Amino acid sequence: MAAIGRFNTLQIVKHTGFGLYLDGGPDGEILLPNRYIPKDTPTEVEDWLNVFIYLDSEDKLIATTETPKAQVGDFASLKVAEINRVGLFLDWGLPKDVLLPHSEEKRPLEVGDYCVVYLYLDKHTRRITATAHLDRHLDKLPVRYKVGEQVSLLIAGATDLGFKAIINGQHWGLVHKNEAFKFLRSGMQEVGYIKEIRPDGKISLSLQPVGSEAGDALQQQIMQRLEEQDGVLMISDKSPPELIAKEFGVSKGNFKKAIGGLMKQGLLSIHPDRIEQV
Repeated sequence: MAAIGRFNTLQIVKHTGFGLYLDGGPDGEILLPNRYIPKDTPTEVEDWLNVFIYLDSEDKLIATTETPKAQVGDFASLKVAEINRVGLFLDWGLPKDVLLPHSEEKRPLEVGDYCVVYLYLDKHTRRITATAHLDRHLDKLPVRYKVGEQVSLLIAGATDLGFKAIINGQHWGLVHKNEAFKFLRSGMQEVGYIKEIRPDGKISLSLQPVGSEAGDALQQQIMQRLEEQDGVLMISDKSPPELIAKEFGVSKGNFKKAIGGLMKQGLLSIHPDRIEQV
C-alpha cells in the first residue's frame, strides 16, 4: 500500500498519453502526470521512481515528483492561502492546498498569516490534514538528549518566558528570553543546543553552544578572525548585541567572556571600538 502524504519508491507499470502509471499495490495503479515525469531519470516500464503520493481534487491518488514543504508526520510553518466555511487552506508547495479545519485552529488566522502546524492523515477520509494543536503530537518519546547536544529547532511561538520551540520534531523546549540574543519569530528554523533538562522533563534551550568547549571554540574563532584581519577587528565589548550576533552568532555576554579570557592570556587588547591582537 502506498503511504499517502509521504515519498514512495514505486515501479512503473505502463505509459499512457497523459502520464505514467505506477504500481500502488492494494491501492491499484497511481498516475504520475506528464508534467511531473523527470527528464534525467529512466522511465521505462519496470523502472522505479521516487514520488510523493497525495489525493487530487477528486480525492483520487496521484503522484508527483515535486517536493512539498512538509510530509505527513512533519511540523511546518505554512501560509494561509484561503479561508472558507470548511476551514483554512494552507500553501504547502503543491497545486492542491492542505486543509486546516476550523476545529483544528488554535487562534484566529487571516489570509497571508503563517501558522505552525502538524500534518496527519485523516483516518476516515485519508486526506492529508493540518492541525495547530501541537501538544498531542509532541513529548511522546523518552527524552534522551545530552546537555550541549546540537538539535534542530522550529520556533513555534512566544511566551512570557521566551520562545517555545519544537526539538527535532519530537519534543517541546524553551528558549528563555536571556538566550534569545537575536530576532526570533514563529516559523523560524534554527540550530539550537540543549542547555538543561529539568527533573520534570522540561527542556531549556540555547541558540549557541554551551559549556567550556563552546567558549574555547569561540576564542579560537576570534583569534582566527584577528589573523585574517591583520590583527584588528572593529568590534568590542561596547559593540551592539546585534553586531556581535551577526559577526559571531553568539550573545554579547558570551562574546565578552571570550575576549576577556583572551585578554587575560595576553593574546589581545580591548579598546572601546575594537580589539587588537597582541
